[in-house]
Amino acid sequence: MLKHALLHPDILESIARSGHHGRILLADGNYPASTTLGPNAKLVSLNLSPGIVTVSQVLDAILATVPVEKAFVMDYERAGPYALAKDPPVWEEFRTIMRNHKLPCELQLVEKWQFYKEVSVPSHILTVQTADTQIFANLVLDIGVRMF
Repeated sequence: MLKHALLHPDILESIARSGHHGRILLADGNYPASTTLGPNAKLVSLNLSPGIVTVSQVLDAILATVPVEKAFVMDYERAGPYALAKDPPVWEEFRTIMRNHKLPCELQLVEKWQFYKEVSVPSHILTVQTADTQIFANLVLDIGVRMF
């Protein structure tokens, strides 16, 4: 039995096969994960039932396992039927988890259609589909370098 927070064998395998600049997408329950995979990405489905498992829970486990040098979210719409007046609450959860793990980067915003392009690159190694019901809870992590 492993002694750290991340135990899922497929997620561990993808991370172990990756390296610096490998890209991981943590997707909420609304994200079209099966149709937006990068050419080298593996899809791991952790969507048991609404709200189980959340992106924040997966983020916490991933950050306990691998160094991350960049993190970005899909920016929300400011007009139209899905418009928001302020940042989604889940982003503050992400920021708190990132601070707790002493991540050396800030959460960046990427426009919606550019976000889809960012996860269609060859360095996209893994998508973890969650059942998170919070809106705009999609998060991309770029793997950094382990400093020994």
